[in-house]
Amino acid sequence: MDQTVEVLKKEFAGLRTGRAHVSLLDPVMVEAYGQSMPLQQVGTVGSPEPRMLTVSVWDKGMVKATEKAIRDAGLGLNPMADGQTIRVPIPPLTEERRQDLTKVASKYAEAARVAVRNVRRDGNDALKKMEKDGKISQDELHQYSAEIQKLTDDTIKHLDETLEHKQKEIMHV
Repeated sequence: MDQTVEVLKKEFAGLRTGRAHVSLLDPVMVEAYGQSMPLQQVGTVGSPEPRMLTVSVWDKGMVKATEKAIRDAGLGLNPMADGQTIRVPIPPLTEERRQDLTKVASKYAEAARVAVRNVRRDGNDALKKMEKDGKISQDELHQYSAEIQKLTDDTIKHLDETLEHKQKEIMHV
């Protein structure tokens, strides 16, 4: 469940709030050498200015594929190739774009909630199997199930707080 919270925070780092940050390009996957790989494996991402990202592509043949991957990632960015360097200007956020980003953040949070519930289900299934095999008693089953539910509730509350914080950050002008 803790890993789910960490994954959500990484996904939120990729949602921009109007300033350039290298983690903005973390979700970009580039088709290279017949397979899909993270952008960080084909070049170096930098942030020379508050509203500009640069990607220094290591292999000259990968520049077009990298540029296309950034454009097609759904981040609303328009990269420009300059030799082996790709410049990615970060446009200012409009109110409409901010609302779209809060919806994306909500989708990420809902996916995290589902993952937490799946962990709860797996834990409860394992407990039921242990009880069926005679390894734990019925009282222990109920006790452990209650502990799992409490952990689930606490984790979902933490996810909701993280979402609320990110939405405030996105909507702040």
